[in-house]
Amino acid sequence: MAQVMLPQDANPAGNVHGGVIMKLIDTAAAVVSSRHARANTVTASIDRLDFHSPVLVGDLLFLKACMNMVGRTSMEVGVRVEAENYITGELRHTASAYLTFVALGKDGKPVEVLPLITETEDERRRLQEALMRRKTRLDLRTREDKCQREGICLL
Repeated sequence: MAQVMLPQDANPAGNVHGGVIMKLIDTAAAVVSSRHARANTVTASIDRLDFHSPVLVGDLLFLKACMNMVGRTSMEVGVRVEAENYITGELRHTASAYLTFVALGKDGKPVEVLPLITETEDERRRLQEALMRRKTRLDLRTREDKCQREGICLL
């Protein structure tokens, strides 16, 4: 995805709001997850979002999204955001994020999705890293549930 950042996307200093970039990240990831699932998908979580450098009014923003991992009904999509000053040609890595989506059927309930076929070393590396993030996410959810149920909070 590519989009030019305009004055309405930014604060008075000309820096694009993080929320604008977050929405674009969510949109790019939703396209990838919906195309894979061939179904409506919804954002279940944003596992990590890191901003590396500012995006300025006039920058051309590129969002590159790819499927990292597919579970039974959920999918992890990674998004890399780059900003280009298209006058000078300078290209900056500005943000990275990992999002989890769930595929939904016509009834609004989760549906199974096709598995991810990894063919390259890079795809296998991304899959292994996604599986580690998933384990961490599920462990944290278990601890949070225990905290809510029993009042034992070891977060």
